[in-house]
Amino acid sequence: MTSPTTTKPNRLSPHKEQRLSSQIAGSGMDRKIEKPKWPLKRIALYAAGAILLTLVVYSFVFGDKSARLNVQVERLTISTVQRGDFQEFIPVNGVVLPIKTIYLDAVQGGRVEIIYLEAGSMLKEGDKILKLENANLQLNIMMQETSLLEQLTHLRNTRMTMEQNRLNLEGQLVNADYQVQRMSRLYDQKKALYDKQLIAFQEYAEAKDELEFYQQSRQLLLETHRQDSILQEMRINQMENSVSRIQENLDMLQQTLESLVLRAPISGHLTSLDAEIGESKSPGQRLGQIDVLEGFKVRAPIDEHYITRIESGQGGEFDLAGETYRLVITKIYPEVQNGQFEVDLEFSEIVPTNIRRGQTVRMRLELGQLAEATLLARGSFYQQTGGRWVFVVDPSGGFAAKKPIQLGRQNPLHYEVLKGLEPGERVITSSYDNFGESDRLILKN
Repeated sequence: MTSPTTTKPNRLSPHKEQRLSSQIAGSGMDRKIEKPKWPLKRIALYAAGAILLTLVVYSFVFGDKSARLNVQVERLTISTVQRGDFQEFIPVNGVVLPIKTIYLDAVQGGRVEIIYLEAGSMLKEGDKILKLENANLQLNIMMQETSLLEQLTHLRNTRMTMEQNRLNLEGQLVNADYQVQRMSRLYDQKKALYDKQLIAFQEYAEAKDELEFYQQSRQLLLETHRQDSILQEMRINQMENSVSRIQENLDMLQQTLESLVLRAPISGHLTSLDAEIGESKSPGQRLGQIDVLEGFKVRAPIDEHYITRIESGQGGEFDLAGETYRLVITKIYPEVQNGQFEVDLEFSEIVPTNIRRGQTVRMRLELGQLAEATLLARGSFYQQTGGRWVFVVDPSGGFAAKKPIQLGRQNPLHYEVLKGLEPGERVITSSYDNFGESDRLILKN
């Protein structure tokens, strides 16, 4: 006989127990009731777990693992990529200066004696500005004048002496000519008589010797006169040169003395005057300056990074009172100081009527030719990305995703896009400081 099972049977309803008892009584024998190996409840439980595990694995392997961040759209600056003309330029600040400035320096030092005009006065060419006093210069002029008078007196005396010597020599020559002429006649007479043997040889020889003496004396006087004339002429030339040099020095000193009175070399505006009554000024010291008010220029410092890209003739522009004015570089100062060099720009067309000396203008200095390019507006995003990537807004407007890009040249308004963006795409150009390591931004209105 089979031993009873230790498994507690499931409890059946009274109706089912009655039916089961009837079936057992009708068969005349006992049957073992076995429990199902995989009940439906367990199968459903395992199936649900398997499905959940599959979803987790699928999400881990194939799902979007990017970091997301919810942001408010009104806190963002979104710019649209455009196709347009690109002009590379840099912003520079320039100072308005007169087209021409004349500096006033002291030719000779001295003490300020009189100030005729004050700074800010309008001048005409030749107007007196101030007068310096220099006692040493005046004393030097007096000494030069005295020396000149002495030289002139000596020259005059020398000329008189030369004239007396010339007259004396000419008198001696006249006498020598007379003696030679007289002795020539006497010699001819003595020779004729000697040839006729009417006189002795001694008398004839004496006449001949005397004639030769006077002839030689005359020749010596001629040579002396010639040599003396040459020497006297040399002395005269030297003295005249000396007098000329003294006169030139005196004229120069007179000009220097006149330069103690500072006059306006040109008409204009006396913008500065550094002088006070009784103040001593050294030679070459700056006294003031005159600005010519016929026009203006702009002088601008530029970073030395651009020194190889700046040439005369390059243009720039600035806005003033709602108008745009064009300028052209006319002069480049190549000396670099504190990392900057300077250029002068002049107005190429219209000069503003309301511009003033010393006024600061902010210019856009052009560095290249105008060319068509894909443009992205400048923004604070560049500080975090360096222009290597940006957040591009999806066409749906619901999110923005990272996208690698490549930027080229830039100006204060736009970046030149080389790769990664197409016209019409919308890019977040405001700061990315609060986005952290997020790869996708969920845009919330």
